[in-house]
Amino acid sequence: MVSPAPQRHAVVIEDDEDIRGLLVVVLEQLDFIVTEAADGSTGVEAVKNTNAELVTLDINLPDFDGMEVCRRLREFSDAYILMLTARADELDRLTGLDTGADDYLIKPFSPKELQARIRALFRRARTPAQPAEDPRQTDELARAAVVQQSLLPQEKVRLEDFDVAGAFRPSRSVGGDFYDWYQTPDGVHLTFADAMGKGMGAALIAATVRAVMRSVAETPAIDAAFSSASATIASDLDQSGSFVTMFHARLDSASGRLSYIDAGHGLGLYVPAEGSAHRLVSAGPPVGILEGQTWPAAELTLEPGDSLVIVSDGVLDAHDSLEDFVRNVEKAVRAESTSEDVCAALLNLAPAATAEDDVTAVVVRRKPAPLPAGL
Repeated sequence: MVSPAPQRHAVVIEDDEDIRGLLVVVLEQLDFIVTEAADGSTGVEAVKNTNAELVTLDINLPDFDGMEVCRRLREFSDAYILMLTARADELDRLTGLDTGADDYLIKPFSPKELQARIRALFRRARTPAQPAEDPRQTDELARAAVVQQSLLPQEKVRLEDFDVAGAFRPSRSVGGDFYDWYQTPDGVHLTFADAMGKGMGAALIAATVRAVMRSVAETPAIDAAFSSASATIASDLDQSGSFVTMFHARLDSASGRLSYIDAGHGLGLYVPAEGSAHRLVSAGPPVGILEGQTWPAAELTLEPGDSLVIVSDGVLDAHDSLEDFVRNVEKAVRAESTSEDVCAALLNLAPAATAEDDVTAVVVRRKPAPLPAGL
């Protein structure tokens, strides 16, 4: 008696309903059990839940950039990843990056070409097991950790109406997380970034990003400053084949007005004193993905009692869903009385014993208005 072929699972991560439907049909013809996802966070959860052997991944998604989704998948999955792009000019850039994807395909594509690419992927050997730890690598990671720690701000932010704090816990492999701030005559400038990769390479890229972002502090408009800085950073990233997710903000302390740009980070949350928390929308892909990319600035006003929270994906990865993540971050903000305590609570959401990535948090809270005398 012939044993039935083992079932293979695939996840299609694509926001365009028509293209998603076509991909499902093509994969089902190859005898895959297919799970659909219209955004990156749902797709990551689907891969976790199905232990998928194949993922088709659109680079332009409504919540997270496909590059970031790919990076998150590689933290726990060795599935074959086929990345789809609608722009031919992206292809050269993508293939030059260490994205973690196994192959790339330009839309529109023919079903036969897609099937041929998938068959070719499954003829490849899986990634071999990692060799025993190299003492030289251990030494490099130790030096990278020193560099990474040196990037964190040494001075506290002292603003009469605001409470600002940050916290950072490195992973054993040392990633590219860092945050930075410095006070200005009007308030404070803040940068939160994650350079792709591990070890000394990621730490050096992070150091470059920090220096370049500080160099544009005097540029009055945040969008002009970010455009200038990103162009400089991108030239270095092009040589290293890397990219950086970033959140950069400028706070005017007198008015509470916060101008910000999110480049592929997607993990900034606004927690008002009254009402529900919500994520701040990313304005585009990470820096270093597309040549000539621009990112529009956005604004919000922090009223008394409101908080801005930015965390790394190490916090998100500790949750089963995006909804749980937002709910628990909001709960941490409302349960603690100081920004420093909120940061500690946020790091506790990703216990050190199980976290596989750096865990970083920054909180900017506008202090509640004082109660009238006599109350």
